[in-house]
Amino acid sequence: MPPEHGRNRMTRFPITPSFRLDGRRALVAGGTSGIGLGCAAALAQAGANVFLAARNKHRVEETTAAFIEEGWKANGLVMDVADIEATQNCVDENGPFDILVNSAGLARHSPAVDTTPADFNAVMDVNLRGAYFLSQNVAKGLIKADRPGSLINVSSQMAYVGGVDRAVYCASKHAVEGFTKSMAIELGKAGIRVNTVCPTFIRTPLTEVTFENPERVRWIEEKIKLGRVGRVEDIMGAVVFLASDASALVTGTALMVDGGWTAD
Repeated sequence: MPPEHGRNRMTRFPITPSFRLDGRRALVAGGTSGIGLGCAAALAQAGANVFLAARNKHRVEETTAAFIEEGWKANGLVMDVADIEATQNCVDENGPFDILVNSAGLARHSPAVDTTPADFNAVMDVNLRGAYFLSQNVAKGLIKADRPGSLINVSSQMAYVGGVDRAVYCASKHAVEGFTKSMAIELGKAGIRVNTVCPTFIRTPLTEVTFENPERVRWIEEKIKLGRVGRVEDIMGAVVFLASDASALVTGTALMVDGGWTAD
């Protein structure tokens, strides 16, 4: 064996970047129910200090107390992302946040020809306008503190396809994908990553109306290639990945958690 052979061998294996979030502060908008609650629990389990933000004060207090009872680090914030000025003040007073999960969402489904301006504005105020400015405010705080961070927008598979009675919802989520990519480009040099998670239909209080319609359920089951509807738990690992150093080179992209819906 040539003597130089040993010198060329690796002395250690690459180390997987940590999925842990100890010491990081995470703001989860819409964090007291559905997907947002699952995301908040996932981040807390990974060691983050989670700020649970939602409109309902009682639910915020109840959920925060339950997290603390589990031994997790948690704080509650009463926040309506549609109120831009109040949200900015809340972020300024409690930030900076290393992680943002934009999970506050609203759906008002109807045929496109029946969409009212009121329904259109309500959905856009939360899903697009609220998400945009909350992302902006958290990014400003990170830049001011000269800290890197991860901004995660909960989007949807409907950001890439269309759906019956979902024109407004689809429009809002397509727009979220657009500003996510643009913010990722602008904020990359500051070490701030911006991505989306795109779930398929997940059983939550928001989607129960859909699952009461047998025709819609058949449509959903035909589209999901893995043959089952999503659970909140299906989103949790994806969010921890995007929040952690395990995704250090991931920005401006969408992580599809759709059971293969958009594969064809």
